[in-house]
Amino acid sequence: MQITQGTLARRGFADSSAAHQRLAGWDEAYEPLLDLIAGSADPDQALLGLDRLTEQVPGLLDRLLADRDLARRTILVLGGSSALVQHLLAHPGDLDQLASPPRRTPADQLRSELLRAVGADPASATPVAGTDGDPLRIAYRGALVRVAARDLCAPEPIEIMPDIAAELADLADATLEAALAVARRDVGPDRAARVLLSVIALGKTGAQELNYVSDVDVLFVAEAADDHVPTDEAIRIATQLASRLVVICSAHTAAGTIWQVDTALRPEGKAGQLVRTLASHRGYYEKWAQTWEFQAMLKARPAAGDLALGQDFVEMITPMVWRVAERENFIDDARNMRLRVIDHIPEKVGERELKLGAGGLRDVEFSVQLLQLVHGRVDERLRSRSTLEGLRSLVDHGYVGREDGKSFALAYQFLRSLEHRIQLQRLRRTHVLPTAEDDLRRLGRSLHYADPINGLLNTWHSTAQRVRALHRRLFYSPVLDAVANIPSEGLRLTADAARDRLAALGYADPRAALRHIEALSQGVSRRAEIQRQLLPAMLGWFADGANPDHGLLAFRQTSEALGNSPWYLRALRDEGELAHRFATILASSRYATSLLLRAPQSVQMLADDRELIPRTFERLRSEMSAAAGRQSSPTGAVEAIRAIRRRELFRIAAGDLLGVSDVLQVGEALTDLASATIHTALSVCREAEELDPESTIAVIAMGHWGGRELGYASDADAMFVLSGDDTRGGSAVISELRRLLSRPGADPVLEIDTRLRPEGSGGPLIRSLAAYRGYYQRWSATWEMQALVRAAPLAGDLDLGRELMAIVEPYRWPADGLTATQVTDIRRLKARMEVERLPRGADPAKHLKLGPGGLSDVEWTVQLLQLQHAGRLPQLRTGRTLEALDAATAAGLIGQREADWLRDAWLMASRIRNRIMLVRGRASDTFPTDPRELSAVAQLLGRRPGEGSHLVADYQRVARRARRVVEDIFWQG
Repeated sequence: MQITQGTLARRGFADSSAAHQRLAGWDEAYEPLLDLIAGSADPDQALLGLDRLTEQVPGLLDRLLADRDLARRTILVLGGSSALVQHLLAHPGDLDQLASPPRRTPADQLRSELLRAVGADPASATPVAGTDGDPLRIAYRGALVRVAARDLCAPEPIEIMPDIAAELADLADATLEAALAVARRDVGPDRAARVLLSVIALGKTGAQELNYVSDVDVLFVAEAADDHVPTDEAIRIATQLASRLVVICSAHTAAGTIWQVDTALRPEGKAGQLVRTLASHRGYYEKWAQTWEFQAMLKARPAAGDLALGQDFVEMITPMVWRVAERENFIDDARNMRLRVIDHIPEKVGERELKLGAGGLRDVEFSVQLLQLVHGRVDERLRSRSTLEGLRSLVDHGYVGREDGKSFALAYQFLRSLEHRIQLQRLRRTHVLPTAEDDLRRLGRSLHYADPINGLLNTWHSTAQRVRALHRRLFYSPVLDAVANIPSEGLRLTADAARDRLAALGYADPRAALRHIEALSQGVSRRAEIQRQLLPAMLGWFADGANPDHGLLAFRQTSEALGNSPWYLRALRDEGELAHRFATILASSRYATSLLLRAPQSVQMLADDRELIPRTFERLRSEMSAAAGRQSSPTGAVEAIRAIRRRELFRIAAGDLLGVSDVLQVGEALTDLASATIHTALSVCREAEELDPESTIAVIAMGHWGGRELGYASDADAMFVLSGDDTRGGSAVISELRRLLSRPGADPVLEIDTRLRPEGSGGPLIRSLAAYRGYYQRWSATWEMQALVRAAPLAGDLDLGRELMAIVEPYRWPADGLTATQVTDIRRLKARMEVERLPRGADPAKHLKLGPGGLSDVEWTVQLLQLQHAGRLPQLRTGRTLEALDAATAAGLIGQREADWLRDAWLMASRIRNRIMLVRGRASDTFPTDPRELSAVAQLLGRRPGEGSHLVADYQRVARRARRVVEDIFWQG
């Protein structure tokens, strides 16, 4: 054959020189065989094997040339497995195994073939001739040649993998049956006939998803063949049979080996007796078996010997398997077992371990098994042995998303196909991706990659990454934990039992709760399937909240609004903490729930902590401006702005409820949100009203807004400054701004309170810079100086706002402090406010704002210190209460203990005030009188249910300490 070494190299031969020498005697007519060799996984290995076989089988090349299908099967096997090359060289007659088109050999045919190979009658599995185990090994390898040919000839190896694994399991069953026949002859047919012995397949064999080379996990069950055989004698004989079977399959001989039979999954492991009766097994599993032992029995299947006895064992153990998830710490034990496996992987192979490593086969198998064991307790549709069948049932019945299930299945099939190809080369038990380029190239070519090495490695890395992500999502799902903690009986309740359980969980109206549950779970749709899975977990999480009934009702309302959205239920089932967080919010906060019900899609942000971080002013302003710009009217523009504000209020409230943000961060976030809302809405109104085009407006934030300390119930105190003289036009803009932001609608209103402007409610709504300068020079009152302490330009024309701040700087930070008259004015105003603004009949000790030691006490005390000393101490010049308190402490104006008492009172009152709004959905400065609401507030502050009165007592204690400081500094200082 005229072909150069260069051509051979380009066609995939690694050793083109050796290949050229072997082809030197080939006739041109054999060139089609060379094409097949070049298309095999390893052309060099295929050519060498064919060359050596030709020496043993005269006329082989002509036979292959005449039968191209036979040629293709033969050459692909030679190029795919060096071990099978050696087998065919030793037993060239097994080339006949490749004569027929590749198809799956029926299990009964495999059994008959291997029994005949050991001289046994296939009808009775009784040896009729003496033989050792070598014919079994030879016959096993011959059958393996057929399986490998079907595998290697498949156009899509990954798709055929499950069928190949099932055929390998059938071959294992036949091998066990034949080995047992040999064992019966060795022990003595008469003795063997005195017992019934069943071989139970476990692990991958039991699941019928076996590898080419794997330990075959088995367990033995035996009974006396009749009442005349004592049990202890039957066990002795059966043990001899089982021991001999293990040796026959596991031993290494001149004919090679088959695989190791592993009996370590039997009761008590390697220390336990090899064979037990059915009654002995039952006693062990009922009293002593550990969780992992039941998990191992998930795949139990009669494989050989007395199949009826084996089925009795399976029927005995199955109910126990499906109760194992009720064991205490079951989920933690399963997860810890997976972690222990990873920890014991040698570091040098950890990244290449296909089976045990992170992102490997065990991650898929453990995830599927855990979901099956938890949910399969009451859903028998999930009870299958095979990983892929189990995964398919989990997908079909809504426990795993379709895309996730498809991705998991494809990843599993790829990993198993890769494992098969690695093992097939040398028929050695390994699960480690090789590093040698020749090995990687062979693997890539066998899986039909155009770029064998890079294509294979890229797929491996992306698959491992995908499996890790899916494993984390499924294996560590909070829904799984919650469902596992519910007894099976609690998942199969009658209506009456369900009402009793709901009442025990804390639902005030169990009948109404049942109606909600029925509405959520009735029907056969995928939506109803997923709701039924979620409800046991959600009901428990609602019960952990302050108001389970409200949580369940809100869940139904949200689900009715979003149930047809493809992402909604999928996210609740799959997205980590989302479902738990969702339930926590629904059962804890009417305020957050009302925001969510107006924009249910906001639930998506609960999936990621990063989504709960409040947005900055600039990001909010940009989004609001874009949304407003898409509207055709000022009303529509401001509605779009308010819709974004509603969403962001939910983000802030959710982060607060879930512990992502503290009270100071909430104040900052609410401030930025108010600033962005007013800033953008002002731009809309500015363009809509007839105002001098050259004029701009600045918004000076006052009070808690100016101090960046807004609460959920706070209005936005503000005053306005105009750059020109068109105050009428400016007033129209401000009036329209206030109207549109407080207009009734689906979104929360934002009230702009202008009573802190010069002259209060009687003064002009807006002034020019000159007017402000003139006013403060001539007419400014003491209360107006105090109001300016927390003034800050936060919206509108910020440069203009800063100009006004420069004008008022001397008035809010007087160089010489306050006069005695001014101090008296402040004290008088404070006393009048406490009397006039405290609601009639309210208990001052329970009023968070105006009561003794409340917010007003702390803030006015700090502001008095600022007004007295900020003229000479610039560090006091801040609108933030706690920042000013820290500066006053550092300057020696107040002792550390006294400052701590004021801080504690201010923080506690602020937190409680916010929590009241979150719980009730409406503002209040007093503790709730409803014990349930008070308990809910206490729970949101980290206390146990029913501790509302303790919260009140603790607050009053903290407030009394703060009041002592206020008395000393504010009233008498």
